[in-house]
Amino acid sequence: MIKRLLSAVLAVAFCTPLAVSGQSVAESMTGLYDRTKTYVMASAEMLDEELYSFRPADEVRSVGELFAHIANAQYSFCSAAAGERSPATENFEETRTTKVEILEALEMGFGYCDDVHANMTDEDGARTVDFFTGPNTAFGVLAFNAAHNYEHYGNLVTYMRLNGITPPSSAQ
Repeated sequence: MIKRLLSAVLAVAFCTPLAVSGQSVAESMTGLYDRTKTYVMASAEMLDEELYSFRPADEVRSVGELFAHIANAQYSFCSAAAGERSPATENFEETRTTKVEILEALEMGFGYCDDVHANMTDEDGARTVDFFTGPNTAFGVLAFNAAHNYEHYGNLVTYMRLNGITPPSSAQ
């Protein structure tokens, strides 16, 4: 219930001001998603291979595992928003370990979500879909995806700062 409410609040908070400015809600959701994708991809590309194994504590994911987790999540969330079965054929956290492999996984995951966003209309976004937290709107699921991307980008920002690296969102 709380996650469903969070998704709805995020959708309204992030989309309403943009929708009022002449954009559709679908365009606003894509803009939010694009910003998260840009920060995650810029981080993945700028970090050296050896940093992909960095983890500040044993009980948390490494940099590479975070990126692979984000790649997996694109399939989970965007397939739910599209109302279709995930086309993912592997669990990237279990199969991808090098920077090149993880970058490819991110590109595939974000590519899949790009297609879902490109085909999403305001009418489609308002329909109810099945989600692991329970029934939600497609836009609620897409808002959850953007929040999830930002959540793990926040982890990555901390990891970068611990290594003396300025994250992309601060380098602008």
